Amino acid sequence: MNNVTRRQFLKGTLAVGATAMLSPSRVLGASDDIRVAVIGFNGQGQGHINALSKMKGVRLVALCDVDPAVLSRTVDGLAKRDIKVEAYTDLRRVFDNKDIDAITTATPNHWHSLIGVWACQSGKDAYVEKPISHNVWEGRQLVKAARKYNRVVQGGTQARSSGKLIHALEWVREGHLGKVKVVTGTCFKARPSIGKTGKGEIPAGLDYNLWCGPAPMRPLTREKLHYDWHWVYDTGNGDMGNQGIHQMDIARWFLGVDHLSPRVMSIGGRLGYDDDGETPNTQIVYHDYPDAPLIFETRGLPKGKDYHDSKLWSGNMDVPNYPGARNVGVIVECEGGTLVVQGSGEGALALDSRKRKIRDFNDRGDGVGHIDNFIAAVRDRQPEKLNADCQETHLSSALCHTGLISHRLGKRMAPGEIRERIQSDSLASERFESMKDHLGRNGVDVSSSQVTLGPWLQFDPEKERFVKNDDANEMLSRDYRKGFEVPKKP
Repeated sequence: MNNVTRRQFLKGTLAVGATAMLSPSRVLGASDDIRVAVIGFNGQGQGHINALSKMKGVRLVALCDVDPAVLSRTVDGLAKRDIKVEAYTDLRRVFDNKDIDAITTATPNHWHSLIGVWACQSGKDAYVEKPISHNVWEGRQLVKAARKYNRVVQGGTQARSSGKLIHALEWVREGHLGKVKVVTGTCFKARPSIGKTGKGEIPAGLDYNLWCGPAPMRPLTREKLHYDWHWVYDTGNGDMGNQGIHQMDIARWFLGVDHLSPRVMSIGGRLGYDDDGETPNTQIVYHDYPDAPLIFETRGLPKGKDYHDSKLWSGNMDVPNYPGARNVGVIVECEGGTLVVQGSGEGALALDSRKRKIRDFNDRGDGVGHIDNFIAAVRDRQPEKLNADCQETHLSSALCHTGLISHRLGKRMAPGEIRERIQSDSLASERFESMKDHLGRNGVDVSSSQVTLGPWLQFDPEKERFVKNDDANEMLSRDYRKGFEVPKKP
């Protein structure tokens, strides 16, 4: 099949036409460099810098990070490689600069959508790390902005560029394993306690007002500002919205759905230690799609079934009971066998109904680099070339958000009560018993009321609103601070 048809087959229908040509903010000649700025690089953004600085036809022209120590260290490192860039601590100055064609960003989650919207409004294309949003509503606003301003906006769900996964998906959709029965994403990744201090220090020279941006500007109530923002609701989305968004996206991709689930429910909690974090470290999210459910499981405690060393916080995690499966990955169970996705697309193999290997997909190579794919679409002004258009990453990010909303509206219950309430669903019951087993191995007293059962929430995928539930709908967005509002009309 030809390229466009193949991509439509893999992605479903794009919100923009497959032949739409976008107008660039400047006319690019065949030999013109695309001028790129990177915003936020105290983590994943370093990978952006490394890729862009080596890419033919791309010129890294600016860096922006609110932490001056991170900024100066990185600028100095580039200077030693004879790469000179403009340095900013205020991202708004990046958008004022008309000599920048595109941005990539890997800030904390609460900034992702607003940065993407501001990029579109300033005539810049954007590569926005996953999750593409901190809440459902702002993710949709970013998609609207990309369409309104005719920008190329890619989400950072890199598995979409895996040649192995693209081929595995085609193979499954050709019917070799029969109908999909259930898809499960797993993020079984040990996450230690972040400590319980109730306070912390802002790094020297950092503009905390700008770091908070759209989020409430509250006193720091954890030891470290950086990274541990993942585990606080104001700024992060837990490990499901950190590592797990990759597996959530792969699971939805294989399920073949282009909308949010009509029902969602959560079971879990932050268990095994008492610290300054808020988000669940152990969780089951059940997305009740009509043709086949999507289950997502997070386990952040270290003791898997083969666990021996209580001081080890890496490895020895639980692994799904399928040959080749890893602690982080996706299991696609079908009528005639199973497709096992390893990690975030590093490998994939097919098993028959007796769990015997039929084939793997390692002969297909790694595919094109995800940022390379973004740059190619920017140069050609063809968003249909994107492997992870912002619409796709919005949907997968939103599945993480709705699962957390069920959890946050839930109640702590004793295991017996939870079991009784979910007994009509054999799959939910089975996964809950497995969760209990995992918690027991980690010394969590599952007989007490520590686990939170979230309500079944009805959802209208077309409107992207919950049905007759004001409390849940209120959590689809947030109160934005003045000057950092995601616009209602981008």
